[in-house]
Amino acid sequence: MSSKGKKSKESTEGILESSEALQEQFSRTEQFIMNNKGLVSIAFTLLLITAAGFIGYRYYQNSQNNEAQAEMFQAVYYFEQDSLEKALLGDGNNLGFSDIVDQYGHTEAGNLANFYGGYIYLTQGKYDLALMYLEDFSSNDLIMQARAYSLIGDVYMEQSNFKEAVAHYKKAANTEANEFFTPVYLKKAAIAYENLQDLENAKNAYLQIVNEFKNSQEYNDARKHYYRLGGTEL
Repeated sequence: MSSKGKKSKESTEGILESSEALQEQFSRTEQFIMNNKGLVSIAFTLLLITAAGFIGYRYYQNSQNNEAQAEMFQAVYYFEQDSLEKALLGDGNNLGFSDIVDQYGHTEAGNLANFYGGYIYLTQGKYDLALMYLEDFSSNDLIMQARAYSLIGDVYMEQSNFKEAVAHYKKAANTEANEFFTPVYLKKAAIAYENLQDLENAKNAYLQIVNEFKNSQEYNDARKHYYRLGGTEL
């Protein structure tokens, strides 16, 4: 027999052996089910309960999120009209962001209410509350997340905790870099560094704006402050 024919036979035998082994496994499985009908029935029931529970939970989550979004509509309107107190606490008929966080904090809308609430508490000088709300916010939208980091940095700046301010401004600057927001975060970091008397890192933050964000509104100021801190000719 040729080598090719031998290989073909071996391959065929391997398939046949595999088929026989598979048939034997099916028979064993069938016998197991016959001998353990009660156990299999319980396992199947538990599987159905788990699946139903998951579907029910997702439905509940979606329903709660839709409710929260509807409740947020008026709060966002007040926020955009600069009626921050009503946006935060409600108007007696509609919920404010703080209520939405309390009642729907587990939803996407409730998570976003943390961002709005944190911002408002920051503007009111209630820094501990601002920090609590902003730290509870998280987002897959990296630009929004960077803005939250920056606001946390603002809280720490107001509390004269310049080390933490720098850490959060740098975190904001390193999250989804872009021409509009990143230079602002770097400038804030530079100011925080100056408050720490860390002039070298302050200068480097200004230099990063100059080198990487030439079209930004912060570019000219960054050049001026870079030279003020002893930067060499660019």
